Amino acid sequence: MKIVVALGGNALQSNPKDKSSEGQLKTCKETAKALVDIIEDGHEIAIVHGNGPQVGQIVATVEDAIKVNDTNVLFPFDVCGSFTQGYIGYHLQNSLKEELVKRNIKKNVSTIITQVVVDKEDKGFKNPTKPIGSFYTKEVAQRMEIEHGYIMKEDSGRGYRRVVASPKPIDIIEKDIIKNLFNNKDIVISCGGGGIPVIREEEQVNGVAAVIDKDFAAEKLAEVLDADCLLVLTGVDKVCINYNKPNENKLDTITLNEVDKYIEEGQFAPGSMLPKVEACKKFVESKEKKSAIIASLFNGKKALKGLSGTKICE
Repeated sequence: MKIVVALGGNALQSNPKDKSSEGQLKTCKETAKALVDIIEDGHEIAIVHGNGPQVGQIVATVEDAIKVNDTNVLFPFDVCGSFTQGYIGYHLQNSLKEELVKRNIKKNVSTIITQVVVDKEDKGFKNPTKPIGSFYTKEVAQRMEIEHGYIMKEDSGRGYRRVVASPKPIDIIEKDIIKNLFNNKDIVISCGGGGIPVIREEEQVNGVAAVIDKDFAAEKLAEVLDADCLLVLTGVDKVCINYNKPNENKLDTITLNEVDKYIEEGQFAPGSMLPKVEACKKFVESKEKKSAIIASLFNGKKALKGLSGTKICE
């Protein structure tokens, strides 16, 4: 089976308090075991990962450096996104290769720095909501709006943070390269962090300050690769309705009609389960005989056999 795997944050940082490179590498080695379990069963996989903590850390580090010495350079947000693709890809591909060698599986693993096209008219640009970087006082935030053109918003009483748009992906610039690798049965890591968001203007592409949700980027990649399954690996075993309530119900399957009903009821939290369910729904609708599964990171192999996870179906 051809599978696009979307990795949640727990696949890169199992301990939110440990933001070190060493901590990420240790977690990636455990994640690699779960992914190679799937490969060992004969499946071909392409991998998409998030980058929320990592890109926030890079932005905050640069901002702190500027506070110490204002001659330090403030990198554009799209450039910070590209940093994380290399940083995370480096850890993931080496961890995967190490695990493949241990199991005597001969496969190439590569990371593609990936640009993902968004529409400059996307409604997300009209109301940016994705917070990134450090917290600031109101006075400093106002100065940053003037000096850098940022949009700053108050964040839960903790201060002001920069916010950027979260537009939907419409195309993948490097899709032919990714296709060639995938069709060659190589393991390819791409669209990291949802991809570097770019706007296409005639023959040029220009980066923009935005965050593309990695689940929607994974869905777009699954369509591009004509994958059989979109597998979203996260921190929970199954999708639930009435989550964390006495009448919580873990779901084995959800039909497309049920997805719409549950979304209308507000059963799925925005920024958490909602984009995962919406991305899965979009993929199942894209073509006949497509499947989508949401499962916990270490139950991916079992979920593909119908022994765990939640399947989204027609």
